Amino acid sequence: MKDNIYRTGQSEKIVKDLYDSQVESLEVEYEDLYVNTRFGKTHVLKAGNSGAEPVLLFHGGNSTAPFSLGKNLHLIQDHLVYAPDTIGHPGKSEQRVLSSKTLEYGQWAADVIDSLGFQKMICMGESFGGGILAKLMCVAPGKISKAILLVPAGIYNAPKSRLIISMGVPMLLYLITRREKWFEKAFMPMMSPDEPIDRDTIEMIRTTFHHVKVNPNMPSNVRGEDIKEYQAPTLLLAGEKDVLFPGEPVLKRAREIIPNVETHLLQGCGHLYFSSEQRKMDIKKKVGEFLRK
Repeated sequence: MKDNIYRTGQSEKIVKDLYDSQVESLEVEYEDLYVNTRFGKTHVLKAGNSGAEPVLLFHGGNSTAPFSLGKNLHLIQDHLVYAPDTIGHPGKSEQRVLSSKTLEYGQWAADVIDSLGFQKMICMGESFGGGILAKLMCVAPGKISKAILLVPAGIYNAPKSRLIISMGVPMLLYLITRREKWFEKAFMPMMSPDEPIDRDTIEMIRTTFHHVKVNPNMPSNVRGEDIKEYQAPTLLLAGEKDVLFPGEPVLKRAREIIPNVETHLLQGCGHLYFSSEQRKMDIKKKVGEFLRK
């Protein structure tokens, strides 16, 4: 039976309409590409400096490539960015859902690089996309010239029991009551303290929740023995207050299993790192310095 990640046919239209509006809101020239992988066809957005070094950008879970690209638009100034729609997630790729416990996402990412025609690329992954990149480090370490992990899954994921209490209970109450306050409370733990969540993010979360069969499983923590062949320069930025991937434990384990890693703790930062303009500027600076080395 063919996978279908959308709740209804109308749900699929709503999500893809939002996707198209997110692309247009970038206000940049772009190209739509489709590449083949062993798991199915994958859609890729291509934007940026055509003569520059390529960067492969993996977006967050149950989100979209243009949403992630919009939060990291500084990349297109000096690079040619390829932003694939993660297979089995909202977007225009195959709807086949891969296992979060195995290395399948790494195999998919390796196929994307091959199908784009590159031997290796700079790779960047945020949140779920960071977990994809961590799996790629295990599967095909030689395909990565440099890596940037931003509030990543797959290194040290928070225990699910904590998330059930902080996020699951309010979401259950929202499903029962349909009261807006419970919807907001369900996602407040992901925010940085005293920083408002922006309208575009609320729209992304709400659309996904109501119209996508949300997969709650993040890419599992990679094993040290699986990543031991990886040697590329790596930048890892983790949020101090991140409830999904807690900053200090993420950085500690990264230093234990990734040999050539530069780590930074984003002070006071929750999972939604882009809720502060100043923090976005700090991240842009750190990423730019790392890429210029």
